[in-house]
Amino acid sequence: MWWKNLIFILLCLAGGAGVTRQLLTRPAVPHPAAQHPVPETTAELQEVVDRLDAAFAHSWREAGLEPAPQADSLLVARRLSLALTGTIPSLQEIRGLETVPRAETTQWWLSHLFGDQRYSDYLAERFARILVGVENGPFLVYRRRRLANWLGDVFHANQPYDRMVRDLIASEGVWTTHPEVNFITVTIDQNNDKEGPDERKLAARVTRAFLGVRIDCVQCHDDKFGDRWKQRDFHQLAAFFSGAEMSLTGVRDSDKAYHYRYLRQPEEEEVPAVVPFEPELLPEEGTRRQRLAEWVTHPHNKAFARTTVNRFWALLFNQPLVEPIDDIPLEGPYPPGLDLLAEDFIRHDFDLQRLIRVIAASRPFQLASRASPSEPPLTPAHYEHFAAFPLSRLRPEQVAGSVIQSASLQTIDAESHILFRFARASQQNEFIQRYGDIGEDEFAARGGTIPQRLLLMNGRLVEERTKDDLVMNAAPRIAKVAPTDEVAVETAYLSVLSRPPTPAEQQHFIQQLEGTRGKARAQAMQDLYWSLVNATEFSWNH
Repeated sequence: MWWKNLIFILLCLAGGAGVTRQLLTRPAVPHPAAQHPVPETTAELQEVVDRLDAAFAHSWREAGLEPAPQADSLLVARRLSLALTGTIPSLQEIRGLETVPRAETTQWWLSHLFGDQRYSDYLAERFARILVGVENGPFLVYRRRRLANWLGDVFHANQPYDRMVRDLIASEGVWTTHPEVNFITVTIDQNNDKEGPDERKLAARVTRAFLGVRIDCVQCHDDKFGDRWKQRDFHQLAAFFSGAEMSLTGVRDSDKAYHYRYLRQPEEEEVPAVVPFEPELLPEEGTRRQRLAEWVTHPHNKAFARTTVNRFWALLFNQPLVEPIDDIPLEGPYPPGLDLLAEDFIRHDFDLQRLIRVIAASRPFQLASRASPSEPPLTPAHYEHFAAFPLSRLRPEQVAGSVIQSASLQTIDAESHILFRFARASQQNEFIQRYGDIGEDEFAARGGTIPQRLLLMNGRLVEERTKDDLVMNAAPRIAKVAPTDEVAVETAYLSVLSRPPTPAEQQHFIQQLEGTRGKARAQAMQDLYWSLVNATEFSWNH
């Protein structure tokens, strides 16, 4: 194997200059649609987008808000890449996107991302955090990586979301050969595994993740603040999981009853399996978990569709339509677009990729995050009403992934050489450990810290990915191959910030590069890369 890697490195050194030169000089490339077919935007899809835009336009008028201008197509592509792959676009991808007409860029870019394994892998990890958290759990009966891989396969195939959720709730079998079972086995107490899966944990996770209801808040007593939920509501829901037991063939369903002693009651009682709302949607046939799975995902159970829409809106904007993300009122009122998107999601058989396409095509997602120079500055109300794209800090894995991708002119994906993929994985894991993993609290507001800034300024990742290394890093390759200082500066900006420099920025850095040669020029490009990676713009989604 060592000699194959040696040959690879020699080929990189020999062919890197040619590849770099092509990417720097905007080569004539085949139209991207030939590589990533784009379904034509149907009149029906556009009709939904138009209705969504009209709903938001009405809310902006009522709030007296003038929306921000439209964002540049490269900025929209950056947002989608961060949300769906956890990294910024590569220079190679940007060069392809530059050949697409502006009106087609969003849908073409989504088709490109949906076909990329980075999309399914990243989405799988985000959802694994929602479903089972970030801990390793009971080792003997739980395999988190297998569950994440299964989720990745589901997202890659674009299986209907309701089918995925039914498989998770009603799964049976061994956690190694039936990875979806890990959603059940993760709740087993490894110090008391004879008790089997924890019905209460499962009830809480199902309601929060799939129904947007915090019914677990009443598991110890009735709600004291006038809410509709009672203690019995929670435990009657937990009763659906009492039959899930461990056997020699993995998780199997039994007729085991659920017992609980309610507050101020003298003794335990058998608790029937009853859903907390919409009881007419609960089927009569099947095991308790199968019936529950059918009820949760029933097309008429609008809470399921609303919760999915709210979560994917948050995934794309890093801000949900309804906050908190897992506490959506059953009776409303709802913000603009929530019910409209939920109905469209149901009507199209819970198609996640279509949902993403509709949200990404909408005017709120296409808006800039700042006003034009001639307009009044934006206010907090603009971001609250999505009259401007909300600003948010990048997640730790997005920061690390973007630093690593910016150092490569070509896309680092599943097709890249194993050396690049191994370096990416090890460097990203090390960076996240030091930067701080946010855990399973996906959309909690968080501020930056001084140690995080120092890690970007002085940490090993940025140093390693900007230093003079012609095989691994873009900065020295640009310095060596760029035909002009103008091209060198523009390439660095596109690679790191996903946009060309302004005239003032271009002129400033051209002066830094002007007349430099050899190591001095490589050092100047390294300084330029370091400056861009440490710019506030790099660490924010905007």
